Amino acid sequence: MPRNRLNPAPAIPLAGCADEALAALAKLTASSAIAQLDGATLLGERAMLAGLRIPGRVAAGGSCHLLDAVGDTVALNLARAEDRELLPALFEADDLDAQDDAAIARRCALRDAGALVARGRSMGLAMALECEVPAAPANSCVELVAGSPAPPPARRAPRVLDLSALWAGPLAAHLLWLAGADVVKVESRKRPDATRDGDRAFHALLNQGKASVVLDFADAADRRALLALIAASDIVIEAARPRALEHLGIDAAHIVRTTPGLAWVTITGHGAEGEAAGWVGFGDDLGVAGGLSAALRAATGQTGFVGDAIADPLTGVTAALVAWEAWTSRWGGRFGLSMSAIAAHCLAQARAEDPGTLQAALIAWGAAAGAPFAEVRRRPVGRVARFGEDTQAQLARVL
Repeated sequence: MPRNRLNPAPAIPLAGCADEALAALAKLTASSAIAQLDGATLLGERAMLAGLRIPGRVAAGGSCHLLDAVGDTVALNLARAEDRELLPALFEADDLDAQDDAAIARRCALRDAGALVARGRSMGLAMALECEVPAAPANSCVELVAGSPAPPPARRAPRVLDLSALWAGPLAAHLLWLAGADVVKVESRKRPDATRDGDRAFHALLNQGKASVVLDFADAADRRALLALIAASDIVIEAARPRALEHLGIDAAHIVRTTPGLAWVTITGHGAEGEAAGWVGFGDDLGVAGGLSAALRAATGQTGFVGDAIADPLTGVTAALVAWEAWTSRWGGRFGLSMSAIAAHCLAQARAEDPGTLQAALIAWGAAAGAPFAEVRRRPVGRVARFGEDTQAQLARVL
């Protein structure tokens, strides 16, 4: 699936970090399909498919805004319909019109940035400070639970269970599928992956080749089926907050400790431990939390969003590499990937390797606000399963 770049546009800053991870994954898996990919494609294809434009203070997808406040700039992401309903409480203003973005900006300008973000996060809003330090260490991966060795497997591809949704996790599982893995995507019957109805072309691209299993997580028998699917897997990818896993009766730490060789990848917004584990985050605000908007301001004098929800694809590529490395080691383990920390890690890596190139990329990006993203095109080459199409067949394998 080669890249086809049809119109000139500035490179997305940090695409080189994705290139490096893809090169390592291609070498490790000996996959020609991975070797044909590049970072610019993975970072830009959602925006290209949706016809989005290079953002300024409003993210390419339109839901996240950079707003001035006292002491710092705040990223406020209103990605879900219910988020706006929380704004009067956030600003302690019953008369606020939550649909009026100008009124929201005026309220924000009067509030202390740090206190506002802390309050918003406690309410379940996805928010970030332009100049914050990520809550999780600026590493690409943190080992949460040590694994135990498994005997060498028969010559077969790994079995991957994709419990994630939206972008980062599904991208990681997609890359593993390209490398030859057998991937099963599990969705909630009541809350399917939102990309099925929103970004259908993008959903097809990331979920091609995956078997589709649908379960009712409120049903005890279906929860037992989920545990059976986990037990039959070599790699698990999930992006749930700890409370959600507990609600499903899943003790990831115990499962990893008692399942030799199981590689469990946990994707979070701000980390898997402590207070930050409960914070909501999406790709745009997490990129801000990782320092990318601050870097853009330092380079150009103006803040803005770098890329399109850039923390998602950067994390997806990293997660695929971590998962395959853990599987091939036969030790497994549970690995935490904080999206804001990965954005910070990639920024630090780019600065260390070639600060002049990073500076030039940020300047070009800032100057191109409003222009189309570079056109990069991949098409699905595998089957795209209907919602729940493979449920019975997959459960018959494990029950």
